[in-house]
Amino acid sequence: MNFALILFLLTIGTGAVWALDRFVLSKSRGDGEPAPAWIEYPVSFFPVLLAVFLLRSFVAEPFKIPSSSMRPTLEVGDFILVNKFAYGLRLPIVERKIVPIGDPRRGDVVVFRYPVNPSQDFIKRVVGLPGDVVTYKDKALAINGKPLPRRADGTYSWLEGLRFETAERFVEQADAGGEAHDYTTAASPTAPAVYPQNVRSFPGREQCDYNPEGFTCKVPTGHYFVMGDNRDFSDDSRYWGFVPDDHVRGRAFFIWFNWDDISGFAFRRVGSGIR
Repeated sequence: MNFALILFLLTIGTGAVWALDRFVLSKSRGDGEPAPAWIEYPVSFFPVLLAVFLLRSFVAEPFKIPSSSMRPTLEVGDFILVNKFAYGLRLPIVERKIVPIGDPRRGDVVVFRYPVNPSQDFIKRVVGLPGDVVTYKDKALAINGKPLPRRADGTYSWLEGLRFETAERFVEQADAGGEAHDYTTAASPTAPAVYPQNVRSFPGREQCDYNPEGFTCKVPTGHYFVMGDNRDFSDDSRYWGFVPDDHVRGRAFFIWFNWDDISGFAFRRVGSGIR
């Protein structure tokens, strides 16, 4: 279901009724005569729908985290806000950039339209920019031949379905345009760096070389290489390829709700920023 399109159509429909009543129908009614219900309700809802549509399209949009691919950074059930103007203003629905403001940086957590199915939204971390050579060997990332600094940070455990999973936790550091950007990742020492049988055919596949230790990919112009922080539980660019710039919807920056966090009176996540 394309919620953005439905919201757009509702806003246009109620706006048309508001304009018709404002400039035509209201003049034919007597003083104090109430508007019929088919006019009153759309006119009442139009300002609310318009405000929601503008905020959602150009300022911030809410999303819910559905999977474990971004643990430990984001957990299942987190409700997050995505900055819609961080990388430029885009036309609603068609997502065409009309005012460029900036570009994703290494380490940014971004929401984007899934290249395999653009009607579906994904969230991952940008690890490779256009022109970068991304190498993932023995669970360690290197960009343009330079290994990303990382340090061990204990272990991380979570419930995956009916299984209790435990992985090693690391603090990794990306070069975000000359600034150091630290974030947390998780990896299982027993899992391979990539599952070759899951790698699909995708545009630019010839730019990648897969081997038993991992892979090396050169990111094409106008595209990004993304990975989940939970490296061994993430379906990402390793398997379906690069994210075109026009698929990027915004940068995730804030956790505003998590029911388990609130109901357990933990308040560890709600109100925190996303690194």
